Amino acid sequence: MRIVIKVGTNVLRGGTERIHRPRLIEIARQIARLSEEKHELILVSSGAVFAGREVLGIKPTKQKKDIPYKQMLAAIGQGRLLSLYQQIFDMYGLTVAQALLTRADLAHRTRYLNARNTLQLLIQHKVIPIINENDVVAVDEIKFGDNDNLSAMVANLIDADLLIILTDQPGLFTADPRFHSDAQLIREVLIIDETIREMARGSSGGVGTGGMITKIGAAELATRSGTNVVIAPGSEPEVIVRVVHGESLGTRFPTPLSYIESRKRWILAEAVQGQIKIDDGAVKALVKVDKSLLVVGVIEVLGEFQRGETIRVLNQQDQEIGRGLANYSAEDLRAICGKHSQEINTILSYDFGATAVHRDNLVIL
Repeated sequence: MRIVIKVGTNVLRGGTERIHRPRLIEIARQIARLSEEKHELILVSSGAVFAGREVLGIKPTKQKKDIPYKQMLAAIGQGRLLSLYQQIFDMYGLTVAQALLTRADLAHRTRYLNARNTLQLLIQHKVIPIINENDVVAVDEIKFGDNDNLSAMVANLIDADLLIILTDQPGLFTADPRFHSDAQLIREVLIIDETIREMARGSSGGVGTGGMITKIGAAELATRSGTNVVIAPGSEPEVIVRVVHGESLGTRFPTPLSYIESRKRWILAEAVQGQIKIDDGAVKALVKVDKSLLVVGVIEVLGEFQRGETIRVLNQQDQEIGRGLANYSAEDLRAICGKHSQEINTILSYDFGATAVHRDNLVIL
């Protein structure tokens, strides 16, 4: 199972005024256990600004609110936070890697694919990616807004099966439990509507950037992409392991879509940028055997498109048999179409593999 775990600042501080080292150790220990069980794990971690404040000894009442000041704290704190993670994960024999993202990285097709490829390779090499928003350069128009939203987009980016959002609350309640003694914990939400959003409003934490409403927004985005979501209390013993093992903790948001359904809907919704024509052997491989489309099977490239953009796949009778994401630009594909895999690097001086369209990024119509 591929799992994204999001931890907020309030979880990391553990009720203290510094990054709570025992909490980091507990998170790393659980990730190590799940890694041994062959799960693939990605950590989305807040806390850079809070860690920067800790380094400078700034009290919460003295902290300025302007963006440049917070970006300064993030620049200081990001290194401290990663250093702590490196030391602690190393105790369990795990290697970590840092990835800092902004919304612009995932809105730009090439950068989106580069981020996806990097994270996929890290996972394949048993490295734990630790992801945070790049607060040092992010401004309002390119910010995710909070790491809840970032975690949902990362789940979509790497096709996660499960997103666990750890918070300082037990889950979603029918009302704010701090002010309503009769508030009830909601164990499962099948449909996120205005009633659910209204329940979540007004429950923000003390020092984090998001409250329960941002977590509901993240759950909505992730479930639309085919990822199941659980919002659970970060202070609960063994919470990550127990959620992964199926125990009912916090509030669960099951996705109504399978991975294949969500992927197909996304690809079919994308604007088509070009077309490629393939030979009969390639048609058979796609339709009958469910294979990827190899470069050697492409006989003609029509239009202009970039790597990662949506293209139509036509047979020799100009009938559309599929639609998918191009693994090469139109210019590159013209140069290598009909060629075998060992020739690609010689022609282009680089290669992204033998596929023109990978089967995971292809919808047969």
